Amino acid sequence: MDQKIRFLVLLAAGLLCLNLIPICWAEDPVEDVLQEDLDVEDELDPGFVGAEEDEELEGDLQDEAPPTPKTPPVPKVTYKAPEPMGEHYMAESFDRGTLDGWVMSSAKKEDADEDIAKYDGKWAVEEMKDSKLPGDKGLVLKSRAKHHAISTLLLRPFTFTTKPLIVQYEVSFQSGIDCGGAYVKLLDKPQEFVDRTPYTIMFGPDKCGEDYKLHFIFRHKNPKTGEYEEKHAKKPDADLRTYYTDKKTHLYTLVLNPDNTFEVLVDQTVVNSGSLLSDMTPPVNPPAEIEDPEDHKPEDWDERPKIQDPTATKPDDWDEDAAAQIPDEAAVKPDGWLDEEPEYIGDPAAVRPDDWDEDMDGEWEAPQIPNPACEAAPGCGTWKRPMIDNPNYKGKWKPPMIDNPNYQGIWKPRKIPNPAYFEDLQPFKMTPFSAVGLELWSMTSDIFFDNFMITDDRNTADRWANDGWGLKKAAESAAEPGLATQMLNAAEERPWLWVVYVLTVALPLILIFVFCCTGKSAAASAAEYKKTDEAQPDVKEEEEEEEAEEAEEAEPSGPGGYQLWLQLLCRP
Repeated sequence: MDQKIRFLVLLAAGLLCLNLIPICWAEDPVEDVLQEDLDVEDELDPGFVGAEEDEELEGDLQDEAPPTPKTPPVPKVTYKAPEPMGEHYMAESFDRGTLDGWVMSSAKKEDADEDIAKYDGKWAVEEMKDSKLPGDKGLVLKSRAKHHAISTLLLRPFTFTTKPLIVQYEVSFQSGIDCGGAYVKLLDKPQEFVDRTPYTIMFGPDKCGEDYKLHFIFRHKNPKTGEYEEKHAKKPDADLRTYYTDKKTHLYTLVLNPDNTFEVLVDQTVVNSGSLLSDMTPPVNPPAEIEDPEDHKPEDWDERPKIQDPTATKPDDWDEDAAAQIPDEAAVKPDGWLDEEPEYIGDPAAVRPDDWDEDMDGEWEAPQIPNPACEAAPGCGTWKRPMIDNPNYKGKWKPPMIDNPNYQGIWKPRKIPNPAYFEDLQPFKMTPFSAVGLELWSMTSDIFFDNFMITDDRNTADRWANDGWGLKKAAESAAEPGLATQMLNAAEERPWLWVVYVLTVALPLILIFVFCCTGKSAAASAAEYKKTDEAQPDVKEEEEEEEAEEAEEAEPSGPGGYQLWLQLLCRP
């Protein structure tokens, strides 16, 4: 019995864990974020304070009154603007409330209709619509279905030498996102910012329809021609959908290392990584050899691995005209088959429409219905033998295939040295950049950007992330509903969870009842003794003494305590 109880407890715990997995899977712990320099205040209930003062004034009059239970106060995360600590090229939190230093483009987009060609999308610095941190401001894309472009200079140009590049910023799709981007461009020359403005790196989220992207593109300079070509990182294996749909603030980070490796992180978790030399499309370095464009396949080149046997002849008994199916000669017409009855007859209840014109519509005929006389018969109409496969059918004769003695393989042009070949073993050393900008088109407004950081020190970026995004994460987590509310909300979105909830509660109870409460009662045992007239052993007092001893020895929290409790509960 002890093993059964343990099994039931473990089963109930397992079902509860499975129940909570879909709800808590995406929940992030807040403890790691709260532990570093977060100013957390308690919101005290004014009524609670007043109640305490009244108790002091009333004195002994309230001594006998029981204390009223109070709900624990909800922690409040107080906003503090992040401050950059360490070497950096850009650190922008927008907490000044202005766009000082940022330049909004007023140019026109080439190859676009006049109505939408102009970069006239609105930008603003404001708090989030549902801000959990009063005082925290950011850059907000305010217009939909318009072109937006804004840029700012770095503190100094970034040059790719022996230190890594870290680009980091926050994005929140406050109203969701239908079709639009939230990526940044690192510009090599500050000028009127448009879509054709040369850039060094493009990085960030982009979505249209069900295509969720996280761009990392860099423009590589061909050392032989001096021309630039875009190199795209491979697509992340991670599912990016949640970052675009949950309306939370997410931290996007790009890390480029001098050894040509890269990492793309979302919320400080790596979602894509690789090498600039092997994980970009098209590859940074072209192939050393290419197919000779002047080489052509000879006319007598034979690429057929198999050919028909030229010596084979069709057998004399091969009948190509034999039918694939023939009537079954062994079939017999079923008894009761109505040969004279048609399978369908005109509907006797049908009436010709009053507006039927025989000159224009032709002679009217009643619609056809199944013949009622055929319902009880095996069939009606002319009986025909069923068709079966013809055992003598062979089809059209073809010579068998044999290996081609003249087979030369699949022809390919010969290889020649690639005249455009070069080898760049340091693609990390990209074009220096001195500005950062956002050039975007979106069908959704209110995209929130905040806490831009460009640095060559990973620790500096991490501290900036903890002071900015970490604070937002803590505030958003503190404002989230409790576990019960999350379970109800999850069940509203996924009704099948109600089945899991019911099974989680009902199944353990049913198993307890089956294991513990289904057995012969004492009355039934006594009745059996009466029927047989056998002497009934007087063991009742001994059993009560044993149960009392077990109750004294069993721990309240041990499995023996559970066993005794269940025995007492299920005893008839």
